[in-house]
Amino acid sequence: MSPELVLNIAQQAVKLTLLLTAIILLPALGIGLLVSMFQAATQINEQTLSFIPKLVITFLTLMLAGPWMLRLLIEFANHIITSIPSVLSG
Repeated sequence: MSPELVLNIAQQAVKLTLLLTAIILLPALGIGLLVSMFQAATQINEQTLSFIPKLVITFLTLMLAGPWMLRLLIEFANHIITSIPSVLSG
């Protein structure tokens, strides 16, 4: 097992992790920004006003993108598992 192969697998894993977390976090960040602008404009400083919309959008994002995200994870795991014989042989 060469160091280049290990680095390649680690690089693919980090890219997949960043992609999957960005899909969840970016909508929550956008909603948080909109809620913060609303709070600044109306001078309402309620903590739950920013928490609840982010929670809802995160849940909706997971519901909509969850199957696609799971498919990406399964494809990556299958690729790693099927490449084990070639890695061990040379």
